[in-house]
Amino acid sequence: MDNLQRALEMRRVCQLFAATLTDESTMMEIASVFPAYAEGQAYAAGAVFSYGTNTVGDPQLYQVLQEHTSAAEWAPDSATSLYKAVGVTADGIPEWVQPLGASDAYNTGDVVSFEGKNYRSLIDANIWSPTAYPAGWEAVT
Repeated sequence: MDNLQRALEMRRVCQLFAATLTDESTMMEIASVFPAYAEGQAYAAGAVFSYGTNTVGDPQLYQVLQEHTSAAEWAPDSATSLYKAVGVTADGIPEWVQPLGASDAYNTGDVVSFEGKNYRSLIDANIWSPTAYPAGWEAVT
């Protein structure tokens, strides 16, 4: 078995594990593992996939609300009866997720929702929550 085949199998294992998650915060930590949206795909209620990017440039996840087969006219970002965005507030603000390191840290100007309030990062490479390092964030309305 070659390395590419092993890598593809490991990705599939990760996708199967990710499909068992129910906590949105945990889902967002591994958003790149979820399969990409596909037209003509049969989706079960509760399935999660990625489609586009959120306001901080991470993959945007969507959860299927009702069983259906996807179609071009039912895009995830507009068919609110079929999909809900994961990890964002009703206003479209991404929920704060603990960055794993510099590659996914928040940068100056990034706005997140944390514990029901919105905050803007005041620094680049911000890996701290608004409560862990308040000087790195400002509350926004």
